[in-house]
Amino acid sequence: MATWEHFESEAGELASAVKARFEAAETHVLATLRKDGSPRVSGTEVDFRGPDLSFGSMLNAVKAVDLRRDGRCAIHAHPHQGGDAKVAGVAIEVTGLEKGAYVTGSEPPGDFHAFRLDLHEAVITAVEGDELVIRLWRSGRPVETFRRK
Repeated sequence: MATWEHFESEAGELASAVKARFEAAETHVLATLRKDGSPRVSGTEVDFRGPDLSFGSMLNAVKAVDLRRDGRCAIHAHPHQGGDAKVAGVAIEVTGLEKGAYVTGSEPPGDFHAFRLDLHEAVITAVEGDELVIRLWRSGRPVETFRRK
């Protein structure tokens, strides 16, 4: 697992492209796991604070309950021309004094949940000419590129 900063140090060009996709829109799609193991998708906003990709939730929202029980998740950047970006990993709840560093200004009024993503992988998929090009990063490994016609 890795921080966003670690991803940038290992694969700076890909990290920049993925970050640009997330910064191109305000809301994205978060996939979590329900108690029975089935998937749930919810809207979310992300931010890049310090070394981390972070996101929040209204207090006791179902996505937060999912993540507190099982932090495995994926976030898909809002679709846009120029490619899709996705990240996956484990959400770690930020609490106590550290939580104040994760306030984005768009958090709901009152108390809220703050999470940082322990990053397992990042991928950007785009059409280049007549090919679908997939660039995948996993911590400690070089970026892999797959091409499909």
